[in-house]
Amino acid sequence: MSAQQTPPPQRILVVRLSALGDIVMASGLIPALHTLYPSAEVSWVCEAGCAPLLKHNPRIKQVIVWPRSEWEALLKAKRYVALWRAIKAFRSRLREEKFDLVLDGQGLLKSGLVAWMTGAPRRVSIIAREGSHRLVHEVVTPPPGEDPAMGSEYRYLAHYLGAPQGSFVHDLAVGDEQRQRANDVLKHALHAAWGTAATSRPIVILAPFTTRPQKHWVESNWSELAGELLAKGLQPVVLGGPADTDAANRIAATQPHLISLAGRLKLDESVALIAQAHLLIGVDTGLTHMGSALRIPTVVLFGSTRPYREGPTPRTRILYDALPCSPCRRRPTCNGAFTCMTQLTTQRVLEAALGQLEMTA
Repeated sequence: MSAQQTPPPQRILVVRLSALGDIVMASGLIPALHTLYPSAEVSWVCEAGCAPLLKHNPRIKQVIVWPRSEWEALLKAKRYVALWRAIKAFRSRLREEKFDLVLDGQGLLKSGLVAWMTGAPRRVSIIAREGSHRLVHEVVTPPPGEDPAMGSEYRYLAHYLGAPQGSFVHDLAVGDEQRQRANDVLKHALHAAWGTAATSRPIVILAPFTTRPQKHWVESNWSELAGELLAKGLQPVVLGGPADTDAANRIAATQPHLISLAGRLKLDESVALIAQAHLLIGVDTGLTHMGSALRIPTVVLFGSTRPYREGPTPRTRILYDALPCSPCRRRPTCNGAFTCMTQLTTQRVLEAALGQLEMTA
């Protein structure tokens, strides 16, 4: 019996283990799958650090955590028997769910193995690298460059399954407690920065940090940009993770009223703060993609990478110069000059940001 003749799936699993930005871009699968299969339950498996992005979403039945760090610790300690037992227990957990459709949205060996562990009768993968095509039944390869918008490969997968046009809409949910916590932390920071002069200035999130130096904008530019935003009656707030705290504090120290909350909010609390912001400016990092997914006016600075050419709506503005060497991705050829990012001037970014605000005024 062909896939088209089988009953509609009732228990669907999305496998996208990491990273934050990719999970944000893949989140459009959730409403697309519910539109295509209204009676189905949708679950998701990911690494522990990404789970807060998904756990508040009422349209997801459950978030299953892939215990990667536990397995790596057992392997490092050479506790091979314990590792084998942990892998078997995880496999049993997946099999007990009796998923009838599994989507590997990562297309790597590790995600393919997770998909294979489910034993689902239909397993579909995007692209399928590292030999993972042997672990699934179908491989979907989106035509390169055909769809310029954010999340194109996942949207292609949704349409391959039969989801109607327009059903793929990025889907991030905010927890009530996380919203309150984000508000409390911001209120305290505003009071510390302004004292009794604290006002309800429109909040502008700055997202300067990511995993690779070639994706960074010049640190001093963030300080200059923050000063310009403050002068125009806006309140810039730097966001980032615990590892970004020192750099964020350096930036914040240059402007008396620039606030840094890097390392002070949990991931889902950062999502809650972004959802309430008036504007977000950032590099190619998960927080920036969250702004686009949440329909916040967003300015994205791309250089060595360009995962998409258009945002999901006109509320996202992309600044990118198509230099002969870009996007170089993980293999820069500029000997550390990072011209693709350094030539994005503060004035150019400011003008784009103000333009996004005017569009939504």
